[in-house]
This record gives sequence, structure tokens and C-alpha cells, in this order.
Amino acid sequence: MIEYKSPDQIRLMRRAGLVVADIHDALRENIAAGMTTKDLDAIALEVLESAGATSNFYGYYGYPGQICTSVNDVVVHGIPGERELQPGDLVSLDCGAVLDGWHGDAAFTVVLPGGDEAVRAERERLSKITRESMWVGIAAMANGKRVNDIGSAIDDFITELPEDKQPDILRDYVGHGIGSSMHQEPDVLNYRVRGRSPKLKNGMVLCIEPMLAAGDQATKVLDDDWTVVTTDGSDSAHWEHMVAKHSQGIWVLTARDGGAEGLAPFGITPVPL
Repeated sequence: MIEYKSPDQIRLMRRAGLVVADIHDALRENIAAGMTTKDLDAIALEVLESAGATSNFYGYYGYPGQICTSVNDVVVHGIPGERELQPGDLVSLDCGAVLDGWHGDAAFTVVLPGGDEAVRAERERLSKITRESMWVGIAAMANGKRVNDIGSAIDDFITELPEDKQPDILRDYVGHGIGSSMHQEPDVLNYRVRGRSPKLKNGMVLCIEPMLAAGDQATKVLDDDWTVVTTDGSDSAHWEHMVAKHSQGIWVLTARDGGAEGLAPFGITPVPL
């Protein structure tokens, strides 16, 4: 069952979303080569505790971290630990918060300065395309009629790129509904499929989160039962925002500006409640 939120509940989710935005800001400000992924986890925990929030990742089916720290060929669910970040690394950081029983969830990718210039340029390009595809999907949530319109828009955006420059869209990991629990119906695909899907209705809150691989989209899970890597060892990037649809429009709950900058190229103005 899809959980439809009232305006007051969306406002509560905005509070959780802003805690996630605070985590992102702190990570962006502090991340550097030489740090471990465990150091990043500690930064996130400090932000959570100062906000009176908890991580919705920690303890989820036994997950041991506050956030997910996925480096280079790690797609998602990278467990924070002793891995030391290197110059030029591509790092995807998936973060969540629970505040007053409502969940927030968003991810971003950063490429560290230094390292091989050509490798770093390709990683920055992959992150940029992934971020742009996320905003394409968010715009489709504003203008579309059904949930699968989001994935169709993302798919079209990728396939319109030059063929030799197209990243591959991961099929095994998709977006989701969110609210009083972290993962809810409906699934939010990042690619085009046939068939009908739920209508986009007021009160829906969705996590739109494309994951793109520089090589092939096939993945495998490592022996820790969490870490997902590309089978061919190619880099992967991950961007995500939590978006509410309501009677007056859409509101990107995990973006500090509500999504204004990201949606401006589409002629869409987010509407806060």
C-alpha cells in the first residue's frame, strides 16, 4: 500500500530532510584524501546527535553504519570502515535520518581532488550525468502522470547522449516511497518499462535515485552481504533526493532550497508548504 501524507506530515518529513541536508553539508566540507570512510561515518553521527535524530540505516537488517560510503566501483551500501580515501577517488555518500518518526533519505557523489587527471575528469563527468538524470526524474514527477514516467524520462535522457559516452543504468537498485518507514511502495525505476504503474498523486513522497555505471550495469554483492560493486570493476555514481507531491506542486524535501536551482532549467518552481 502506498502511504499518502497530509501537508502536516510532509512538513515533518521536511524537518528530517533538512537533517540529511546538514549531514551532506558537513561531509562536503570535511571530506579529504587521507580520511577513512569510518571518519565520514563519525561526522554523520555527530550531525544526527546534534539534531536529536537517528540514522535510519544503522541496524537496518543489521547494517553497521550510520551512512553508506561507496568508493569508485562500489555502487551502494558500502560499509564505513578503515578504507583510506585516495586523491581522485569517486565517493558516493547515502545518508538518512529519522526525526519524530519520519524519515529522510538522500545521496550525493563527490570526486576528490588530485590523482590522475584523465581518470578524475571521467569520474566528474559520470557524477555530473548522474546528478542531471536525477533532476530529469524529479521534473518528470512534477509533470508526469504515473510513477514510471520518472524512469522513462531518466532513460530517455541517458539514451540521448552520444552512444560512446552513455553510462549504463543499474537495473537491480531503484528508488522508493518513503515516510513513516524508509522503504515503502512504490518502486521508482530509473529506466523505461512497459505496463502501467501507480498514478502520481498528491501526498506521495518518493526517493528518486539513479545509479549509473561507467561500464556495464551488472553487479555483485561482496561477502559482507552489503557492499554492492560493479562486476566489471567500473566506476559508479549515485545521486538521490526525497521529493513530495502535493496539491500546489512538488517540494524537494532534502534540498535546502526545495529544489529551486535543480528544477529551474525545466521551468519548474518548487512549492513549499
